[in-house]
Amino acid sequence: MTAPERAMALIRAGIAAADPGAAVRRGMAAVLENPPGPGGHWQVIALGKAARAMAEAALQALPDAQALVVTNAGNDTPLAGARVMRAGHPQPDDDGALAAAEVIARLTATGPQDRVLALISGGGSAMLPAPAEGMTLADKQAVNRLLLASGADISQVNLIRQGLSRLKGGGWLRLSRAPVTALILSDVPGDDLRVIASGPTVAPVGSRAQAADLARELGIWDRMPEAARAALSRPEDRRALPPGRNILVGSNAISVQAMVDAGAAAGPIPLDGDVEDCARAIWALAPALAPGEALVFGGETTVRLVGDGMGGRNQELALRLAMLAETQPVGFDWAFASVGSDGRDGPGEAAGGLVGPGTVAAIRAGGIDPAEALSRNDSTPALAAGGALVMTGATGTNVADLAVLLRA
Repeated sequence: MTAPERAMALIRAGIAAADPGAAVRRGMAAVLENPPGPGGHWQVIALGKAARAMAEAALQALPDAQALVVTNAGNDTPLAGARVMRAGHPQPDDDGALAAAEVIARLTATGPQDRVLALISGGGSAMLPAPAEGMTLADKQAVNRLLLASGADISQVNLIRQGLSRLKGGGWLRLSRAPVTALILSDVPGDDLRVIASGPTVAPVGSRAQAADLARELGIWDRMPEAARAALSRPEDRRALPPGRNILVGSNAISVQAMVDAGAAAGPIPLDGDVEDCARAIWALAPALAPGEALVFGGETTVRLVGDGMGGRNQELALRLAMLAETQPVGFDWAFASVGSDGRDGPGEAAGGLVGPGTVAAIRAGGIDPAEALSRNDSTPALAAGGALVMTGATGTNVADLAVLLRA
């Protein structure tokens, strides 16, 4: 097996460990401990990139449940027994607004005798835009664009999103009159349940005042729509949040461990922080690699958008590492892959990048200056020119990003 083939085999092992159906089946015993009361029903609401697969597994145990699936394009094939609604990602759209209205209608229609099973996975935050009072969908979209370009990490992004939404930060608990149990597939480092899909079934990350302060620190406050600034300036809702039960059934850490079980070693650093800093930290480990050794990493970097190019954080990480390798070469063959576990990295169709010693030269031979491409966040065409794009299609799951650095 070549170095690139082995790198991708390890990535596939990590993605397989995040199978959402298996994750839900692991959690259903706890769900079934609290069945509906007399005359009550199960209401299943699945949200996120893994929503369809999670709902399919849940319906095997709850065949008579009413079920709604809200997910993105590519994961939205029909599911018997459920209504499947497509919603925009990473930008909220009109379809997502319609889906949010349907979620609100279903939650508010429940009674104490019913039971709600929430199936939550990554990507759900953008998919359910339910703007706070006084805001429009266009306002939410404008804020989302600012956040995605700000370099903020997922916890910071979701703190602000929660302050501008009726569904995030425990909104499902406030709307439902039935007890809510959530099975959660984590796509965030550290598995903070408040952050995954902006925490619809848990307490918010922080207050509106904290969200406003963060927006100022990020330099986006003055560019936010007036309605958004007004929403974050309102007094806090002091009502106690109704209780809910939240169960973590899958995570990035589980996938990284599966890659270790497949023959790698856990890297000493996470995929975390600024993408350029992360590339330097990973490549600094390369000279010490033993023959055949592979290091695996999990998490999520951040990219500050400074141009109008096409790319994503995994592609940019791979390209930056390849350029470092050119200026700081090692005397052996190697491969590095960085892939979004959901099969999509940024707004394009690529899942990530797979680079090696000849990648940068191949990019230049294809007529692209890789440094200039990075200056515009234009990693997709650069990697395509070097034959270094990873294309997997939608995987049906989402546990953040997975990466491998190995020596042949």
